[in-house]
Amino acid sequence: LEPVAVATAAEIDAAMRRLQAGFVAWNARPAAARAELLRRAGDLLDARLPEFCALLVKEAHKTLGDCVAEVREAVDFCRYYAEQAERAETGVDAQTLPLHGRGVFVCISPWNFPLAIFAGQVVAALVAGNTVAAKPAEQTPAVALAFVHLLIQAGLPENAIALLHGPGEGG
Repeated sequence: LEPVAVATAAEIDAAMRRLQAGFVAWNARPAAARAELLRRAGDLLDARLPEFCALLVKEAHKTLGDCVAEVREAVDFCRYYAEQAERAETGVDAQTLPLHGRGVFVCISPWNFPLAIFAGQVVAALVAGNTVAAKPAEQTPAVALAFVHLLIQAGLPENAIALLHGPGEGG
């Protein structure tokens, strides 16, 4: 497991400033481009299911069946929000999802579904055009870090997301 450093107050402040600065460009990206990025992330996650299952077993002590289900749910979240953005942009379902962001969203996820809930919160905020400060449960930071790396590999700008690991009080 890659070590995940605890974010200091100064690092949190700097990350929030970086995310606020990155918001305008990310929000200006067309919803279809954001959706395409999420589809790519879903495909990458699907292809890396064994790697993410291994992380979930090691870090969250999940059974293999639970791991497979959780990775698939995270893949589904990526694809679902991509589809919702495309539907909203084409006017098929304009009330479903706002296509403009509101700023920096803070996503705090629990330990019991460290990938699925983390991914669901993060990609929902991103597809709408928000930047994200993501704070995973202190017990399960490595799977969150791997997912953030995957989003960046899929094309997410680094100033659109920040992983801020630490104890619950940091949230």
